Amino acid sequence: MARALGLISGGLDSLLAAELLRRQGARVTGITFTSPFFGASRARRAAESLGLDLLVEDITDPHWALVKDPPRGYGKNMNPCLDCHALMLRKAGRRLGPGGFDFLFTGEVLGQRPFSQNRQSLWLVERDSGLAGRIVRPLSARRLDPTEPEKTGLVDRERLLDISGRGRKRQLALAEAWGITVFAAPAGGCLLTVPSFAVRLRDLLDVRPEAGPDEVELIKTGRYFRLPGGEIIIVGRHQADNERLWSLARPRDVLAEQPGPPGPTALVLGGGGESVRRVAAAMAVHFSRTDDRQPVPVLIRSPEGEQTLLVRGEEAEPYLDRLI
Repeated sequence: MARALGLISGGLDSLLAAELLRRQGARVTGITFTSPFFGASRARRAAESLGLDLLVEDITDPHWALVKDPPRGYGKNMNPCLDCHALMLRKAGRRLGPGGFDFLFTGEVLGQRPFSQNRQSLWLVERDSGLAGRIVRPLSARRLDPTEPEKTGLVDRERLLDISGRGRKRQLALAEAWGITVFAAPAGGCLLTVPSFAVRLRDLLDVRPEAGPDEVELIKTGRYFRLPGGEIIIVGRHQADNERLWSLARPRDVLAEQPGPPGPTALVLGGGGESVRRVAAAMAVHFSRTDDRQPVPVLIRSPEGEQTLLVRGEEAEPYLDRLI
């Protein structure tokens, strides 16, 4: 029995590819990856619904390196899709061989995505991953060159499909016929494709090229302000944001919040001097229900310890248009 390992995103196409091979008698296992920009929850739900074993691997460090400097560039936003996919296949490919899996598969459909799923891109990803000829794409296989698993009989090419293009009628019909009902929407799942987040990330890397994944987690939270001097202040929008900022803050970050009535927490990324701390404190007051014109004590936690600043919310007004 052939042992197949497939990239599972949680979307319909990867599940159909898995089921198509399973109906050929292959022993199918899925693999999904996590980083600060995507998690495994979608893949877990979908795999569980299909009764599919799923491996989960964290690729934060190599993926972050690609995001900062993608050899093949970005997609529409900050998404290095070609390099990211090659990385995932390379990681999955390490599980091939004796005692492991016989071949890899994906749910890619030729022509479905103009940038990452055209014929040239599929070939480039194979080459960059070091797995040329060893990746089966069951949904479009008969429109592509035969792979080694097809040539050697591990996979019956005649029972694979010839889907292409952006339409999804054939996939949805197969899902209905096979009883596949739990799958994620075609788009989404990766923060790097979200325009509002991509703007923040691009700004972060412009002013802090040394930033790491821990800072990515912080800019996913709350309101993001960049001051003229390049300092970044994040202000919580609600209690969940506040708690997340406190839990993610590093010793070098500065936190500001009112010790009295409930209000937002403000965080200065990487710390800052007295003037920046005053702005953060003023933002914590401005976005609370406190009168902006009244001086309010704000507790500051910094690498030097704790202090209290007396500020007015109106002091934040010159910086409110710095929201990103």
